[in-house]
Amino acid sequence: MKLAVIPARGGSKRIPNKNIKQFCGKPIISWSIDAALQSDCFDQVVVSTDDAEIADVALKCGAQVPFIRPASLSDDHTTTTAVIAHAIDWFAAQGEAPEQVCCLYATAPFMTAEDLRAGLRVLTESGVDYAFSVTSYSFPIQRAIRITSGQRIEMFNPESFNSRSQDMEEAFHDAGQFYWGRATAWQKNIAIFGSTSSPVLLPRYRVQDIDTEEDWLDAELKFKVLMGRQVN
Repeated sequence: MKLAVIPARGGSKRIPNKNIKQFCGKPIISWSIDAALQSDCFDQVVVSTDDAEIADVALKCGAQVPFIRPASLSDDHTTTTAVIAHAIDWFAAQGEAPEQVCCLYATAPFMTAEDLRAGLRVLTESGVDYAFSVTSYSFPIQRAIRITSGQRIEMFNPESFNSRSQDMEEAFHDAGQFYWGRATAWQKNIAIFGSTSSPVLLPRYRVQDIDTEEDWLDAELKFKVLMGRQVN
């Protein structure tokens, strides 16, 4: 069984109702649900939530909400891995033990069905525990600077000051969209950022963290350009 789990708890603080807020004409969670359904990768697409309103929206968007996530897994300190493991255990208790499980974030409107299919191919063909979306940094991280308490500048790596950008090793970061994993890896809490994971590389123009209202605006503007949709 291949299972998609979209974690979407209520009570978001920085962006109220973040997981179901309207994004380019639809609740933002609907874009993730659509990508999962269109990929044809999954036997079931479920939303793990503690919130009745989110559950109602998820059902209307085509996902399933077979359980309500317990309060013990719905606070600010609960890890994504714990949420996915809970969903796996719930289905196993129903006699439907998943083998491959993909965590999709609810606020990832740039994710596509093909991205998810690519992730499944990497997981299946490479034999790793996880395959997840990554993208490259647009600027060499070796030349990063900090602002000190005295409002001065320091380099994190002063030895890189005279190095040419093209000579520096390229660096990548989590794209924050999806994480394919083997059910046993989720249940054993095996680290996602490790040697048993493989990347699914995405272009930078299709990656956008959405943590603040400014991020939200940036994402809508980018989405409008890329997808040709009107922001409502």
